Amino acid sequence: MARAAGDAPDPRPLVAHVVYRFAVGGLENGVVNLINRMPHDRWRHAVVSLTEVDPSFAARIRRDDVPCIALHKPPGQGFWQWPKLRRTFAHLQPALVHTRNLAALEAQAPAWAAGVRARVHGEHGRDADDLHGANRRHVWMRRAYRPFVQRYVALSRDLASYLRNTVGLPADRIEQIYNGVDTERFAPAAGGRAAVAGSPFNDLSEAWIMGTVGRMQTVKAQPLLVRAFLRALEIAPALRPRLRLVLAGDGPLRAECEALLARAGASDLAWLAGERADVPDVMRGLDCFVLPSLAEGISNTILEAMASGLPVIATDVGGNSDLVAAGETGRIVPPGDVEALAAAIAAEAADPDRARAMGRAGRSRVLERFSLPAMVAAYEAVYREVLGEPAAA
Repeated sequence: MARAAGDAPDPRPLVAHVVYRFAVGGLENGVVNLINRMPHDRWRHAVVSLTEVDPSFAARIRRDDVPCIALHKPPGQGFWQWPKLRRTFAHLQPALVHTRNLAALEAQAPAWAAGVRARVHGEHGRDADDLHGANRRHVWMRRAYRPFVQRYVALSRDLASYLRNTVGLPADRIEQIYNGVDTERFAPAAGGRAAVAGSPFNDLSEAWIMGTVGRMQTVKAQPLLVRAFLRALEIAPALRPRLRLVLAGDGPLRAECEALLARAGASDLAWLAGERADVPDVMRGLDCFVLPSLAEGISNTILEAMASGLPVIATDVGGNSDLVAAGETGRIVPPGDVEALAAAIAAEAADPDRARAMGRAGRSRVLERFSLPAMVAAYEAVYREVLGEPAAA
């Protein structure tokens, strides 16, 4: 930020985090966690959103010295907006720019042009229209911006392999860093499953409640979960009195989920909770978390579910198998396979004691391997290296 005449320069490096949109989302939540947890006396931060900033989401940043800037970019490649980005960086004067995902990668060139000396790019997950990373245009774009990026961060082994083997980046420019989860905010309910505001299942003490949290869009595949839930009831009809489904989130697939349940006469067995601001409470109101996604990077919701003491059933995409220890903390099933997902749901619901043991093991795994302090330390190490500073003690 510009300084008034006579002000002493602030010795703390300023990190400009560039995202496509700063609103509710796993990637964006990771940015908030990083800003909140990095030492305040060591680092400054700014958020640059190429499109919009949601003020209520930005309020999650627990610092009053972090500007959040919205550039209101229209869809598509914004070469004509490069002068605006360059002016933004020239005004902020960041020591380091950190872009995230392909949608923000284009900011690397104007950052270089503005004289930003350290530039990092993070790959957090597959593109919604390129679930397997095979789109030649996307590969070409990543290669085109390669000269401007000094260090890459991949959030899973799968993404690191993609950058090496498909994009063709040298391994020594790629750092693999797992997301961390707030294990205090996401923690098991004392005494078992907790009641959730608005849930129709709070009084069903014998119920076994499974569910998912996320925006209802194609890549998250909630209709697949609904079909698997209905199929599980067919496979194991004895579960019908107690097996219940919760879908927290909103989006274009909500109507399809409602129609599937209505046609099966099972609308009263499911709760479509809509978008929720109390995700930790929703997690504590479940007995099992299910992620039916067709693609992922490193899923924040899996980590949040594990931190909440839940067993996890997830599809074998992205970094899901990095997180879930199959047979120990949950189950991994093939993506798009309704029968396999239904069988996993029925098996977990039929053995609640084993499911609870998996949930406890998942909580322990998060505490050991996926903590926020570990994530922050890893990012600090990358930032120090590209800035040419000595490593922290």
